[in-house]
Amino acid sequence: MLALLNFILAGLCEIGGGYLLWQCLRHGRPWWWGVAGAALLVGYGVVATWQPTNFGKTYAVYGGLFIIMSIAWAWYFDGFRPDHYDVAGGLLMLLGVAVVLFWPRS
Repeated sequence: MLALLNFILAGLCEIGGGYLLWQCLRHGRPWWWGVAGAALLVGYGVVATWQPTNFGKTYAVYGGLFIIMSIAWAWYFDGFRPDHYDVAGGLLMLLGVAVVLFWPRS
């Protein structure tokens, strides 16, 4: 459970940081939005190191969760309305994450 919380925190740092930088550089938000975004992106790099798995596995699992969290972020913050293909793709990613993280190894 702690690993999942770390992945979620890493996702919030990366997506939130990227979003703040995007808003600053593309939509003219104040400079401190960009600085806050950069700090969150550095935080993402730190949080990712808290995972107990190796680098490759950590980033493979995080990639799947990142897709799901990005769709949710866009829905909540940008008014993006996911269609059934977005939902199906997110569910496939979730299945892939579960296989990589939890499938019994011999």
